[in-house]
Amino acid sequence: MSRVNDFLTEAGVFFLATTDGSQPKLRPLGAHMEMDGKVIFGVGDFKDVYKQLQNNPLVEIVAFKPDGHWLRYTGRAVFEEDDKYEKAALDASPELKNIYNETTGHRMAMFHLEDATAVDIAVMGDGESLL
Repeated sequence: MSRVNDFLTEAGVFFLATTDGSQPKLRPLGAHMEMDGKVIFGVGDFKDVYKQLQNNPLVEIVAFKPDGHWLRYTGRAVFEEDDKYEKAALDASPELKNIYNETTGHRMAMFHLEDATAVDIAVMGDGESLL
């Protein structure tokens, strides 16, 4: 998992693909962390992306690094039950506490990918598995 996390960190921004019915949806994300041997992501529990992940947990994450390599990380989103992941994410990015708190009622729903594949692909080369 460290290799996937490191790739995402170096890329900075990555894209999460979900579906809304039969329509693909793609959005940029940047927040992630490695914890307990998993790469953890968070989305607002009040956002459409959360509803899309609940309806169809099959997702793909794509990231691109300046050196021309790109990552295809595919799997099934599994939401974390332990609040420690949300707490760690908010501690790492305190500005998010203005959005996710008891006053707003918004929570950050944390998830990781299971049954996943992760491939580092050179622009003009073959892919290398990172898992």
